Amino acid sequence: MTTFPRLAAFALLAGLVAGCSSSGGWGGYVAAGKDQQQADAVPLSVEQLSAKVGCTPKMQVDSAEIRTGHCKTEVGEFFVNTFKSEKLKDQWMDQAPEYNPHLVGPRWTVLGPLEVLEQLKSPLSGDLHLMDHRVSQTPTPK
Repeated sequence: MTTFPRLAAFALLAGLVAGCSSSGGWGGYVAAGKDQQQADAVPLSVEQLSAKVGCTPKMQVDSAEIRTGHCKTEVGEFFVNTFKSEKLKDQWMDQAPEYNPHLVGPRWTVLGPLEVLEQLKSPLSGDLHLMDHRVSQTPTPK
């Protein structure tokens, strides 16, 4: 399966981006367009996000800035990433290849095949980002 090695390489890239980032302060940053209530919410951990979809993650990266866990469920394989700040998440997403869709929430992303992300979207309450990682491709109710 060629997708899994690509996902594993991308998870490694996430760790490198976090390790090489030169961010100053961690607190008080709210990404443009984010709801203040969402910014004030306590972020979920890799373990909490994974548990919502019936997975015990195998940790790949465990640092203060970013944590990445690999999950394999009957839905499929995917990586769960959590970040110390929205700024770090945005930096990581700027490096993400545009051909890889992401499920995105407050200070977290999930990387995997589109079919898997579509199954995870509802239980994780995430926005599906298909091409431009800063813009949700999920239709919003009017």
